[in-house]
Amino acid sequence: MTAPSTFGLSSEARNLHWLLTNLVEEVPGIESIAVVSSDGLLLLSSDPGRNEEARQARETPRAGPRGSAADLATVVSGVGSLTIGAARLMDFGTVKHTMVAMDEGSLFVMSISDGSLLGVHGSADCDMSVVAYHMALFVGRAGHVLTPELRSELRKSLESESTGSTR
Repeated sequence: MTAPSTFGLSSEARNLHWLLTNLVEEVPGIESIAVVSSDGLLLLSSDPGRNEEARQARETPRAGPRGSAADLATVVSGVGSLTIGAARLMDFGTVKHTMVAMDEGSLFVMSISDGSLLGVHGSADCDMSVVAYHMALFVGRAGHVLTPELRSELRKSLESESTGSTR
């Protein structure tokens, strides 16, 4: 994974980038990660080279290339909305996490705070319990710092990376 530039970011934003990088590098089987805001916008990704695709996906009605950070953000947002609606309909309380096991991989979605979500695309051979455990650690560390101000900073950071401007 190529580390995104954190020049000019607050210490909280740099810490989130560091936590995300460690999650990808330390947990076997994680293919990609997306942190998504409650309104479905990508805030942080393990694939910073695809932030341009995320910007294009927001600006145009067509979807980005298969497997991009924008695609993962879209799926995470959709799965999150669906499970939240199901929990409300069944009066089961809040959704803590969702796991979808498929033939060729897995999708994990976990609530962070204020409707933000952590989504992980795992390989077919990943240990689901290990991935879920490390996601919970990330959420525990990131949840209290993911304030509206930090979410705004992360969005602006993604936009400036995708346009090639300096911070």
